[in-house]
Amino acid sequence: MPTSKPVAGSILAPMSFPKLGGGELSVGGENDKWTLFIVYRGKHCGRCKKYLKILNDMRSDWADAGFDVAVVSADTEAKAQADVAEFGWEFDLGYGLTEEQMGILGVYVSDPLSPTETDRRFAEPGVFVLRPDGSILLISISNGPSARPDLVELLDGMIFTIKNDRPPRGTA
Repeated sequence: MPTSKPVAGSILAPMSFPKLGGGELSVGGENDKWTLFIVYRGKHCGRCKKYLKILNDMRSDWADAGFDVAVVSADTEAKAQADVAEFGWEFDLGYGLTEEQMGILGVYVSDPLSPTETDRRFAEPGVFVLRPDGSILLISISNGPSARPDLVELLDGMIFTIKNDRPPRGTA
């Protein structure tokens, strides 16, 4: 598994995940819109539920700003479906994020603390903003559940960035 982190301004190679409800959820490569791509820890994470509720409530705001939203975890289809059934998420949800894909994204990977937490290694949180050409504008990765970007502030910043055609920062 690669240990390097992606670089702002580089192109994220296209990757796909099984999509809840059928088909595939694809990110990276060229798209006609901007993409907000969120990697979450999985069904076992209560903090993820709070974060994704905020995201779900903001779906139309992100869409109005010209964004597709894609969310993925390493969970199984059954776990992803259980979360949607319980929380009513309406954004595109992928599952089955592989450790190879975690490595490409540069997210931290954790082992479960116990079998009651989860039954597999999982990705710690990651938030990526991709330009329509597939280049990475913003990378926010965390080694634990407590640190992730505020979605209201992030959207405000992305609207400013798009309006003013700001380049990726922190490229060196």
